[in-house]
Amino acid sequence: MPIDPTVAIGAELDEVRFAWTSSDVLLYHLALGAGDSPTDAAELRYAYEADLRVLPTFATVAPNLRTFEPPSVSFPGVEIDLERVVHGRQGVTVHRPIPVEGKAVARTRITDILDKGKAAVILQETAVTDPDGSPLWTATSSIFARGEGGFGGKRGSSDRIDPPERAPEVVVDTPTLPQQALLYRLCGDRNPLHADPEFAARAGFEVPILHGLCTYGIVAKAVTDAMLDADVTRIRSWSAKFAGTVLPGETLRTRIWREDGNLVVTTVALDRDEAPVLTDALLEPTP
Repeated sequence: MPIDPTVAIGAELDEVRFAWTSSDVLLYHLALGAGDSPTDAAELRYAYEADLRVLPTFATVAPNLRTFEPPSVSFPGVEIDLERVVHGRQGVTVHRPIPVEGKAVARTRITDILDKGKAAVILQETAVTDPDGSPLWTATSSIFARGEGGFGGKRGSSDRIDPPERAPEVVVDTPTLPQQALLYRLCGDRNPLHADPEFAARAGFEVPILHGLCTYGIVAKAVTDAMLDADVTRIRSWSAKFAGTVLPGETLRTRIWREDGNLVVTTVALDRDEAPVLTDALLEPTP
């Protein structure tokens, strides 16, 4: 049985110790498309070390920067073929600004497994601290495993975040690069789904798709630039549901609403009749 909830739920994964440098941060930002206006002072906060600031979504790649093999979905009580899984949701809460360089320890546990009938959703939480135990960030994620449901588990509650029924405050269009997935994979996600046409075809896609976490970072930057004066230190948390795929080279259209002090966000693929890409997305600024 690929999933055994009695073993998986509550299981703690191996502790990961990792480090990063300003070069890693610069590569990550460039992989998101930063620096497209190379003389703009706001863009240089992402792309030049003189006043470098770390976008909180860097937390999603930092522990895996030195990973050169394709990922596997192999945890206690979980063994699933990589071709059957997609990223479902991602959230990051920073407890203080991420330093430009540093060392950290990541501790991950499986918090729940939901039964969606034809699929299973594996929920994880990762707490990251300095080596001395001081909190840096907490990341939450879900993995959507096709064909792995029906084991009799709970379905889970809705986590929908509906945008307000009014025009958004801001609409931002962000082009992606044809080679964006090939660049982003250098940040540690070597899943062949994003580079190998034959693997992508076996997974049900016509061409390799952009990493969901790349889209997640691109949109976080777009919202920060448009609504927070490009100051990444004003972000407390950012979460989003992956509602659809992005093909490298497409343009993303992001709509942003202010609501109860937070920023509600939706993103679509403009080239495919505004097909949903990110939904139920929320950026919470620092107080």
